[in-house]
Amino acid sequence: MQSGTMSAELAFNRNVDVDYGVAEEVAPDIRRIVANNPGPYTFLGTNTYIVGSGHLAVVDPGPADEVHLQAIADAVKGECLTHILITHSHHDHCDAAKPLQAMLGGEIIAYGPTDTARGAGVAGLGDVFVDASFVPDRVVRDGETVKGKGFALDVLHMPGHAPDHLCFAHVGRRTMFTGDHVMGWNTTVIAPPEGNMAAFLESLERLMQRNDKLFLPGHGGRIQTPQRMVRAYITHRKWREQTILACLDDGTGTIRGIVGKLYGSLDRALQEAAALSVRAHLEHLIARKIVRTESAGEFLEAGGWLEAVYVRAVS
Repeated sequence: MQSGTMSAELAFNRNVDVDYGVAEEVAPDIRRIVANNPGPYTFLGTNTYIVGSGHLAVVDPGPADEVHLQAIADAVKGECLTHILITHSHHDHCDAAKPLQAMLGGEIIAYGPTDTARGAGVAGLGDVFVDASFVPDRVVRDGETVKGKGFALDVLHMPGHAPDHLCFAHVGRRTMFTGDHVMGWNTTVIAPPEGNMAAFLESLERLMQRNDKLFLPGHGGRIQTPQRMVRAYITHRKWREQTILACLDDGTGTIRGIVGKLYGSLDRALQEAAALSVRAHLEHLIARKIVRTESAGEFLEAGGWLEAVYVRAVS
């Protein structure tokens, strides 16, 4: 991957120790259990958060893994689970919701169906990672508050990584559960049509206006400098956009070619995500009339987007 002064501002913390199945206190009245589902897109596993004491909420119960579900049940033994909150309907975050509810009760709360295209445009990141049929017990929208006994969580709709993505702000604690919107171990995958770069950047700008002191992401460790991380995310995306435009200026006009030039050393398992990220950037540039494609819409819809030709728009 190319380096540059703008990209250097995005520093990741991958030195995170995990003891799977153990409930660890990560903030006052917040415990984290990490699911044992590590991978190129999940890092060490999905973080499940238990919020409150006595009467509880769970944020992102994770994959439908019996060992992980039992770990949650053991951690909350003797307490009452009243809410199960889902940041977004990707399998690694929401699949355990129904099984957990069957074990312990609690109302499942999420954004709900979006009536938009879901999934991504390559086999490795296709519909398999999205549960398009997921429907919560209670649909919530931006600006609402989920209240329990001893806790309250403000709902923020933060699309970009997924159209139904929510973040939850722990009222009075300056703590935000960020799901996959902001993570400390890697950049967020923006994979069209599931992901939308314009929406992602707008959502990041919203976070910049806040005064949070702690982010608790869906994967990886705590983020203790939230605004700095969000600013770095924004800077990184602006830098990436400039490197893509530089490729076009050099005559590299296909997504396959741009990925080869910018991400040549990237692990093969992640190159599909890189290709989709480039596509998201190009769609954002097209919407702003900075770039255009010389390929027909029928070609793109037929799966030819990796070989579609993009050029600078004539002003």
